[in-house]
Parts: sequence; C-alpha cells; structure tokens
Amino acid sequence: MANWTTNDIPPQNGRLVVITGATGGLGYETALVLAAAGANVVLTGRNEIKGNAALAAIRARYPQALLSYQHLDLSSLASVQEFSERFTREHGALDLLINNAGVMMPPQRKETVDGFELQFGTNYLGHFALTARLLPLLRNASAPRVVSLSSIAHKVRAAIHFDDLQWTRRYDPWTAYAQSKLAMLMFALELQRRSDADGWGLLSSAAHPGFARTDLIANGPGEHSLANVVGRWTVQPLLSQSAAAGALPTLFAATAPNTQPGGYYGPKGLFETKGAVGEAAIAPRARDAAVAKRLWDVSEALTRVNWPHTEPEHLS
Repeated sequence: MANWTTNDIPPQNGRLVVITGATGGLGYETALVLAAAGANVVLTGRNEIKGNAALAAIRARYPQALLSYQHLDLSSLASVQEFSERFTREHGALDLLINNAGVMMPPQRKETVDGFELQFGTNYLGHFALTARLLPLLRNASAPRVVSLSSIAHKVRAAIHFDDLQWTRRYDPWTAYAQSKLAMLMFALELQRRSDADGWGLLSSAAHPGFARTDLIANGPGEHSLANVVGRWTVQPLLSQSAAAGALPTLFAATAPNTQPGGYYGPKGLFETKGAVGEAAIAPRARDAAVAKRLWDVSEALTRVNWPHTEPEHLS
C-alpha cells in the first residue's frame, strides 16, 4: 500500500459504478479516475447543470469514457426510491457503489424533506436507504463493493445520540456532523458483518479524505464564515491536500486487490489530514457492535427500507 497511486488501479473495464455527489469535489475526482480506468460510471447529484458540466469535463479529458448522469437527492427518501427503481429497470447488476455525497456543518439546524436533521439525513440515512434498495443489484455482481465515506470527525466529540438523533433539542453543527460520519463508518462495518453472516457477497469498506480542499466547508458554514476564513489562512496550508489527493483512499477501497472487508482507509500524514494512503484509525466507539445493531434497527424504521433478515453472530 506504500505510495499507492492511481497508476496502481487495475483495469476497470466492465465494472458498473454509481457515485453519489459526483458533480464536484471528491466525487468528481473519483469519477474522473474510474472513468479513465475504463469503468462505466454513473454520476449522481441534485443539479443537472452541474452534472452535465461534470460529464463534459471528464469527456474532454477522456473522450472514450463511459459516463452518464442521473438525478439523486440523498436528502429525500422519495428521490432515493425513484433513482433506485429507475436504475434497477435499466441494469441487472451493480459492481461498485460509492456513498460519497455529504453536507457539512450548516450553522443553523436544517431539515430534509422527510424531517431529519440535514446532516444525519443526507450523509447517513439517505445512503443507508440507497444501499438497501440497490442490494439486489449488488448481489447480482460477481465481486461487488460498497465504499462509504466517513471522516476523521468520527473520532472527535462523536457519538450516536439515540435520545436526540435529529438534534431537535440542542443543535451543534460539529457534533451533528461528527455523528453522521460516525454513523457512516459504523454502517460500513455493520454492512460487512451482515454480508458475512447472510452470504450477500459484499466487500464493504470505508474511507476518509483527510482535510481535502473541496467546497464542502464553503457550502456548509459558508465561504465567508469565520471557520472558513481562519482555516484558509492558518490550518489549510499546513494540513490540507487537494481534492484529487483526498479521493485516493476512496479509490483504493474501491479498486485495490488487497482492500480488506471492513477496512478503513485514509491519509497517513500528520493527524491523518493528508499524505499517502494507508489504514486509518477507527475510534473504539465505531466498533461497538451492539450500538451498530441498534442504529441499524432505528435506521430501518426511519427510512422504511427492508433489508434481508439476518442474524449475525455478534447479535445472537
């Protein structure tokens, strides 16, 4: 894994890939590389104009790339269902699902159309529902993978607040974001446990980009927010890396022959903010199987999706 780069990616010809939030930032960089490697890449997002622009930009670099764009809003369970049903009509199998889309730290509490706190609903619950609805297609593939995006935030003031998952009593932007990213990592690990127990055949892993320079902060706290302005002149020059570099852990998890089931990958530099790809540190709370089961059950009820019944050993 030392000094792993995109040059180490095996040919991806014949693989069908869905990437959420792929019209910019990490998702776009991931789509660019996978398309160059020969995959058939479906970019998804909420903005058709940005989607078409992303397609044009990738095709300008790789004219033979197999690409398409489809609308998918992870903050809407109806949109998740519509996309999944449409995609299932069009395809018989799915080789790779990359759960990438996300929002970060809106200063005031916002809700999805379904009444969930925006970060928990978009970053986690939307992907939970999407993966469940696409599971039959994933199981039809020969070596399916699911990569879920977490964050180093899962280790800092992060917990699953079952008494107030939607932050209706006291909203704090950071802890709400950290909860959503902890939930994503716990989901990736639990998905692997359930796949192993029930024979789904998935390789589920997680990745984080470190401190990647994307529009995520500008679109959350805001481009002119104190956090963004101060960070741009202090922390960012020391600890950040490009969006292309931030996408490398995701690409490793998605394509490397030695990706481990239940693995977690990120930059290995200072505080895991930048640097070469390696195994990332998992906070002990993310490995709590009892909490993961409870979160899974609550998430099924909230999203109204039905996963196949399973009884992993850690639940018995």
